[in-house]
Amino acid sequence: MAVRVDEESGAQVVPWRVTSEIALPRERYFDRSFYELEKEKLWPHVWQMACRLEEIPNPGDFVEYEIVDQSILVVRQADGTVKAFENACRHRATQLAVDRGRFRGGQIVCPFHGWRWNLDGTSSFVFHEEQFAPECLRPEDLRLRECLVETWGGCVWINMDRAAPPLREALAPVASVLDGLGVANMRVKYWKETILNANWKMAQEAFFEGYHVPQTHPQLWEVGAEATMPAVYRTFENGHGQFLGGSEFAEMTAETFIEMMRRLWEGQDAMTLEREVRLFEGLRHKVPAGENFTMAAVQALYDYAEGAGIPMPPLENAGLWGGGVFLFPNFMMLPMWANALSYRSRPYRDDPEWCRFEVWSLETYPAGDEPEGQPLVERYAKDDAEHWGLIPRQDFSNIERQQRGLHTRNFQAMRLATEWDSLITNMHRELDRYLAR
Repeated sequence: MAVRVDEESGAQVVPWRVTSEIALPRERYFDRSFYELEKEKLWPHVWQMACRLEEIPNPGDFVEYEIVDQSILVVRQADGTVKAFENACRHRATQLAVDRGRFRGGQIVCPFHGWRWNLDGTSSFVFHEEQFAPECLRPEDLRLRECLVETWGGCVWINMDRAAPPLREALAPVASVLDGLGVANMRVKYWKETILNANWKMAQEAFFEGYHVPQTHPQLWEVGAEATMPAVYRTFENGHGQFLGGSEFAEMTAETFIEMMRRLWEGQDAMTLEREVRLFEGLRHKVPAGENFTMAAVQALYDYAEGAGIPMPPLENAGLWGGGVFLFPNFMMLPMWANALSYRSRPYRDDPEWCRFEVWSLETYPAGDEPEGQPLVERYAKDDAEHWGLIPRQDFSNIERQQRGLHTRNFQAMRLATEWDSLITNMHRELDRYLAR
């Protein structure tokens, strides 16, 4: 599809753009020209979560972050700061490193001809430099090309556009919401990924609403009823969004509350973990009749955390538990207690109908008792019941069925609920703003 430019504004006319709050053209999820526009206009210009800080704890540690056809090296510096470089030798474009590891001796070495760089990207050695014309060896030309780097929420964020606004400005206002929940204190309990036959947007949108819970997750609905459906949806500038937990959560009986927490733990092992379930079970016969069991459970959790040295968020922020916060374009956190479930969705193998979908379970540990070592991602098939709980397997199945259904001849557009699907519409409108630049 040829790209058109509006004659009056000079802005690019986005193919299959959003023109309605209640409908999304299906082509946005599989059309190659739309996908290529994302590669050109979105990914090189947007802040994106590249890795967690625990992945690069020591000087010289690196992680390769891949997004569509770009590879970025995120490197821990000698002074503890972080830099990110385009992953290409300044000689003949060889990738300098893959996956993750450590640059020994503080040197980044090209595996082809042995050119070297310091951890800060400055050139330190050119093999037989006398063979090159002086104009090939200017220091600024030899220096590795840097991306913008900032850290927030226990993560490293990169932007390939050196003229991009600061990270906190781009993440406003939702970064402040998550700050109040202590996400910077959380560490990786597990990190898994799967490959889905679906567009990257399709995968993450499954988690933008609670409308799917009764049908997709009946095991949660039958014990939690309305409490499992988010009650409030909020959309923000910069494409971000938030939904809050159901208003009936505090009205659960002891048995209903404990059973809901148990099913969440067994079904996902994130947000609610075994330690909370065991604590709540111990209260089953200790809370007097007529007393609000949920409030008693929360207070017991805070008492336990204080004794264990686990930093908890201020109790006045408890109303944000059980909901989710989406950070444009492809990162999401669902906080609960001092834990969180986190998602990242990325295109896979340069194909608009495949994606990498990553899942983190995050936990706040007692100060000084954080896990040692670098967290590593484990890839499992979407239907691997040994390594995925019931909840994600139910979601993965729907995501791929959606993608296949898009190609039905007489299906033209997604039909969106005005409130429950508002985060989806808001994200796509922000995407169009990027694509029109």
